[in-house]
Amino acid sequence: MSNPQTPKPAKLVIGVFAKNKKFVEHLARELLSLYGPIDLVSSWMDFNYTNYYKPEMGSALARRMFVFERLIEQSDLAEIKIATNQIEQNYAISGRRQVNVDPGYLLHERFVLASGKNFSHRIYIGLGIYADLTLIYQKGSFQKLPWTYPDYSDQAMIRFLVQVRRKYVLDLKSQG
Repeated sequence: MSNPQTPKPAKLVIGVFAKNKKFVEHLARELLSLYGPIDLVSSWMDFNYTNYYKPEMGSALARRMFVFERLIEQSDLAEIKIATNQIEQNYAISGRRQVNVDPGYLLHERFVLASGKNFSHRIYIGLGIYADLTLIYQKGSFQKLPWTYPDYSDQAMIRFLVQVRRKYVLDLKSQG
């Protein structure tokens, strides 16, 4: 028999991409007001893995990852996704998003993103939101899965998330 266990808190990681880098910096201040101090920020990464967003957001998109100091409950991910969807809508012009905001969380063993879309590897977590198992941690690094988006399997992203994982381990030690 397995006994229920309280899940460990998670490191909140929010990826933001847009055409205008200054806009992303402005948005970071809004995220800070919602989720508290920012712990780590990635370097800028070109977002050129797909043309999916081109009709809506244009081309030459850039991504930046923001990691928050305060650990979250894993069960908060659905509410966070609803809030970030609202942020996207608040900045939309004529129904076209100017920014894409991807919240997720990181644990020792995995990196999970929130999605409003169902798929075979996604688990429903409430409020119309699914948890997407994006990467797993094995053999000293994050490993992509058959469905991992190309931008999250990029080596620059993997290196950054390994850095986030190191910080997460320190955060857990300082908590307990």
